[in-house]
Formats: sequence, C-alpha cells, structure tokens
Amino acid sequence: MSGPMALEPDGGQGDTLALRLAAPDTTLSLRLPRRRRTPDDPVDVLAAELADRIGPAVHAYEVAALLESEGLTGEQTRERYGHPDLFSLAADLYRRVPRSFPEPPPGPDPWAPDHVRCALRGALFALPGLAYLLTGGLWNSPRGVYALVAAGLLSWAWGQALSHRAYLRLAAGPREAGRTLLLGAPPGALLASTAALAVAGPGPAALFGAGQSLYLAAAGVLLVRGREPLLLGALAPMAAGAATLPWWDPGAPARIALPVLTVVLAVTAACREIRGMLAAPAEGGSTRPPLAASVPYGLFGLAAGTLVVSVGRHQPWAVIALTLSMGPAEWLLYRYRGLSVAALRASANEAVFRLRSARTLALCLGGYLLPLVLATLLTGAEPAPLLTLAALLWTALLLQAFGLAWFPALVALTAAAAVAAVTLLGGPPGTAWPLVCCGTATAVLVIGAVRCLGRPTAHS
Repeated sequence: MSGPMALEPDGGQGDTLALRLAAPDTTLSLRLPRRRRTPDDPVDVLAAELADRIGPAVHAYEVAALLESEGLTGEQTRERYGHPDLFSLAADLYRRVPRSFPEPPPGPDPWAPDHVRCALRGALFALPGLAYLLTGGLWNSPRGVYALVAAGLLSWAWGQALSHRAYLRLAAGPREAGRTLLLGAPPGALLASTAALAVAGPGPAALFGAGQSLYLAAAGVLLVRGREPLLLGALAPMAAGAATLPWWDPGAPARIALPVLTVVLAVTAACREIRGMLAAPAEGGSTRPPLAASVPYGLFGLAAGTLVVSVGRHQPWAVIALTLSMGPAEWLLYRYRGLSVAALRASANEAVFRLRSARTLALCLGGYLLPLVLATLLTGAEPAPLLTLAALLWTALLLQAFGLAWFPALVALTAAAAVAAVTLLGGPPGTAWPLVCCGTATAVLVIGAVRCLGRPTAHS
C-alpha cells in the first residue's frame, strides 16, 4: 500500500488512527467516526442562547457551573447534545463561543452632592451678617470692630477644630460625638466672649461679641449634625427684620431683640440636639482619636479668618460674595470626588489618571471662580484679591477633604502671618501685599493638590 486506506468516503479529511509502517511515507490509517454539525445542531443553538454569559468565562468550569445553574441534567446532556457528561459539553461550548469581556455598567456616584443642602449652607454662612446691619449703630466703634474680629477669629478656629473632632467621634456613635460637642462648644464660646470683652471693655460691643460667640458655637453643633433647616429657622426672624430696613426702621428695641431671639433659638436647638445625642446607646469598640489630629483644622480656620478680614478691610463686597460662594464651593468639592472616581475607572494607567485628575481639578476650580468674577463685576470690587483668596480656600478645603490637613494649614497660616505682620507694622496700604501672599499660597496648594491627588491611591 502506497498511502492511507480510507475506511469512509470523505476524501481523507477527518480524524484518523494511523499505523505507521517502516517504509517512509507509508501509513495504514483507521478512520474513526466524527461528529458532524448540522444546521440545527443543538450545541450551536445552546451556544447562541448563552453566548453573552459564556463569553466572559475564563475557564470551561465556569461554563459547567452555568449549565448546572440552568438545570441541565446528565440525561439531557447525553441524549440532546451528544456529550457523555456536563464537563464535556461545557468544554465544547467554551471552544465555540469567542471570549468577550464587556465593561461593567457604571455604578452610582458615591459622591453625588445634595444640591439643596449645599445651597442652604451657602445661605447660612451669609445670613448671620444681617445682624451687623441691625445692630451696627449700637456698638460701632474702632474698638468694637476689633473686639468682634478677635472673637470671630477665635470662634472660627475653635469651631473648625471642634467640628473635625466631632465628625471623628461620630464613628463611635452619636453619644460620643454629643459628649465631644458638649465639652467643646461652651468653652469655645466663653473663650471668644472673653476676647471680645478684653478688647472692647464692658459695653454693647462686648455683649454683641458674646452673642456672636454663642451663635457660632450653636451653629457649629447644628451643622455637624446636618440640621441646616433648624438653623435657617433660627435665623428667619432676624432676616425678616433686616429685610425691612430699606423701607422702615424697626427701632432700637427690635434691632436688639431680633438678634437676641436668633441666638436663643440657635442655642436652644443645639442643646436639644446634644441632649438627643447623649440619649443614644453607647457604642464601644472605637479608639479615641488624639486631640492633635484636630489642631491643623483649627489653625486653618484661624488663618482663613485672618485672610478674609485682611481682604474685607478694603473689599467688603468681596467678602460678602465669598461668603455666599461657600455653598457652591462645597458642591464642587463633592463633584471633584465624583469626577475623580469616574476618571479612575476610565484610566488604564497612572499617567493617564494623573492627567485626568489635573484636568478635573482645573475644571472644578475654574467653575468655582467664574461666578466670583461675575460678582466682582456687579459689585465693582477688585477681582484679583477675591479670586486668589477664594482659590486658596477652596484648594485647602479640597486637600482637607482627603485627610491632608497639615500641609494646607501651614501654607495658609504662613500667608496669614505675612499679611498680619505687614498690617501691624504699618506696611503699604491696599490689597497688593495680601494679593501676593494669597497668590503664592494658592500656587503652592494647587501644585500640592496635583501631586497628591494625582495618585490613584488617594482616591481608594
């Protein structure tokens, strides 16, 4: 025999069992039966039905598990699909269906901002300023202004540190956070009131400083607990009284009574909130964070207040616009985190993510500053001091949101100390020096944000 002997008429195309002879190029072949596919091959039909679930499989065993979950029996495997067992059929399906790995559907944004809450918080930062319109004629004097500034700076610094510590203690339950607020809010109000009294001496300015300190302490408690509507309700009487000033003077008694009523309502709401937190059951298992962890937040509050006052001395309308922008600032902080998570999912390597992270930072920071440019055009304020200060504050808050507290605190504190030193030493008037300080600090913070937040691990 000079070649293979076919035992079935297929032209030598099929599976063979060959007996090779000693002579070269001489074989004796026995042809085995071969499974032929028909147009209605049940295995093809099954593969088409399950293609979307077989394609992502990385092993035939996954297909076998899928077939088991579909209720396929051994008898059906043999009689309908011509395979001896489930694993044989799974291996056949795995070979027939091409591999495909579709992208998972996008999940919900874990940092979706609460639009109403952010807008409300912006209003809550601005509305307390109406108290100065109502009572300004009763205490307005150079010493009175200095007293309120000193009390406000201390309240701001103390409130920032206390709020951070209360948020940390919330991990151990509302009871522990309530104890933190109960032990921290009254000393902060007392310290700020004492500062007002020491600067202004006994009189209306010291009383107003005490009321301001009590309100800020109570507002801090309510904001930590997310009780913005309660705080808005406390401010409503004073806001209504201030709204009548362009057309009607309510008189000195009403000018005093309305702010006092706001303070009483805010303090009452804060006391009730703390009492409810203390009534919650104790939850153990959480270590108490060190006090030093909240220090940089307090220092940043002091620095931010100093810079705001320095700009406000020359641009009061700029400070009002900056205060109103705190709501959009918080909204954009949430948007940055949500967009960063989306960029992380869409990036194939760290270099691509760093580029997208920088672009996200520029988009959010630019979106925050653009309305402030319009505000300066409407009020006639100088745009440069306001924009640099706003960029500094927003970038520092962004870094704090990622747990980077000391870096923005030290940068802001350095800028504030430079501004305060020049002011106290009788340096050049105007906004040029605060602009230089804020601009330099902003550049340092932006570079730090690009470097620190451009790492994927910062968003894990």
